Amino acid sequence: MSIEEALEPIILSQLTPDSSGDERKRIGILGGTFNPPHLGHLLMAEQVGNQLELDEVWFMPTAKPPHAPGKTTIASQHRVQMIQLAIENNPLFKVQPYEIHRGGVNYTVDTMRHFVETYPESDFYFIIGSDSANDLSTWKQIDELVQLVQLVGVRRPGEFPYQGQYPILWVDSPLIELSSTEIRLRVYLEQSIRYQVPSKVAAYIQKHKLYEMD
Repeated sequence: MSIEEALEPIILSQLTPDSSGDERKRIGILGGTFNPPHLGHLLMAEQVGNQLELDEVWFMPTAKPPHAPGKTTIASQHRVQMIQLAIENNPLFKVQPYEIHRGGVNYTVDTMRHFVETYPESDFYFIIGSDSANDLSTWKQIDELVQLVQLVGVRRPGEFPYQGQYPILWVDSPLIELSSTEIRLRVYLEQSIRYQVPSKVAAYIQKHKLYEMD
């Protein structure tokens, strides 16, 4: 299945470059590999979207992670389909496949520069965990990025307080201590991932034999 075929049923953002209207749109963006998407991702996006009264929250899967050298991930069409299954019952959530279509390594500053230029009627809120917040000094052109978007931080259990200098709007959330890495390992070891990912995502993983032993 090609990426284009995988995206045919996907609910994308309804924004268009020539959107009109007096009110500015408030768009949250949650990026990641989503390999696989889990309930922690959904809870984070829901809390930020609700507390900041956002119009949409975009789940934006990466093509190749820029901050994780050597990290591999499954085919993009599988990750896009799993995201769609995970978010299908929440009208606030949309899939944003921009970086998948671009391919290769995508840096956040380049992506956000594109969105700001393409959707000048929108304000963007880029959602990160506290672990990423403490690494912001290593991000490409971070000084420009914080001018393009409002960074939104969500604290995760057991992590160190933010010590950085960059402006972050913090959102408190009841977080689930889950990781995609642990979920992949549990699948590999033939252990249950019930209540860690949405049931349709679990069924998709099983159907396509993702993360299983070769």
